Amino acid sequence: MFLHIDCNAFFASCEVATRPGLGGKPVVVANDNENGGGIILALTAEAKALGLKRGIPLFQVRNLIKMNHVVICPVDHKKYRRISRQIMENVQRQEIVQDFVQYSVDEFFGTLPSDNPEELRHYATLVKQMIAQSTNIPVSCGLSQTYTLAKVATHYAKHYKGYDGVCLLMPENRQRALSLLDIADVWGIGRQNRAKLYALGIHTAQEFVNCDEKFLSSIFSVAGLNTWRELRGTPCIDLHRPTKQRSIMQSRTFVHMSDNLQTIEQDIRTYAASCAAKLRQQQSVCRTVQVFLSTNRHRQDLAQYRNSVGIHLPSPTADTPTIVKAAVSGLHSLYKEGFLFKQAGVILTNITEEEGMQLDLFSEPQDERHRKLMQITDALNKKFGDDTINFGLSPEKADS
Repeated sequence: MFLHIDCNAFFASCEVATRPGLGGKPVVVANDNENGGGIILALTAEAKALGLKRGIPLFQVRNLIKMNHVVICPVDHKKYRRISRQIMENVQRQEIVQDFVQYSVDEFFGTLPSDNPEELRHYATLVKQMIAQSTNIPVSCGLSQTYTLAKVATHYAKHYKGYDGVCLLMPENRQRALSLLDIADVWGIGRQNRAKLYALGIHTAQEFVNCDEKFLSSIFSVAGLNTWRELRGTPCIDLHRPTKQRSIMQSRTFVHMSDNLQTIEQDIRTYAASCAAKLRQQQSVCRTVQVFLSTNRHRQDLAQYRNSVGIHLPSPTADTPTIVKAAVSGLHSLYKEGFLFKQAGVILTNITEEEGMQLDLFSEPQDERHRKLMQITDALNKKFGDDTINFGLSPEKADS
């Protein structure tokens, strides 16, 4: 039986878990900025009870936040990745869930070796309790015959208190569950496909399941058909063979606009190092490093500038120092004085498989010592934290 684990209001839960004084208080996590802007990314149940919702701009609810003493926490992705990794490791040590895989920072999938409903609920409850006890992060669990149906089960576990955080969706109650589920809440149905289905008068997951396969194949891709099959109880998704990214990007909208080249360079170094690590995770190499830089387009009272540049590498690589050096070079070619910059980022493109990569006639294979260094770096960062070894640091920062 497939198991889905979803962390409840993950960003907000992480803040409460690491700051005990926030327990029971209305808390929101937001990408706040110097103008009081930004949007709410996550919030606790206490904040939801005030009428606050995810996606609302902060400036629209500033008075409500002030009147109710709502705590605003700036988003901290490093913290969330660390806690996510802790959850992953704790579940693996518990040795209840098999084929365990992390799908996103706050979602996990696996299987449980049983078909007995009572045993399945018992095992899922043990996992749920262990995560809460070891990390203070509340989670919801769904179990069913496919990954997609397990996600459906989690939807009900999260939204209906009677399930106590664990919902088992069996074939005999699948039709009713899908009949009550809006097609917009089905994993794998994107905005465009949702619009197509609404236009056809299909509004629930069960109405989608009732469609003819040949008809759906004429308007949907293989991914859409796999979602249809999974809702009918046929496993079609292999999360252990994720699709490799054809481009990898790391960027940030600055909390405060900056014209300081050294500050922006430090960010670019960090982004480039992060991209290189992701590249190695999928066992790929890249040939081009793109860097972009932009002012705040919403501040028309300020001078505007946006530009990007691509650095073509001598040979395909996933070597962090090489990619960082190229990114910094690109930044220096883009940077102009007299502008306040709001966003910067790094994109790796021309990505190919690491094995069997084609080199130019005069290119040399990547030094084996560099490969081993990157392997050691990734292993240490995985074990002790993302920034244990960070090639993105400038010399000045590293010496401080």
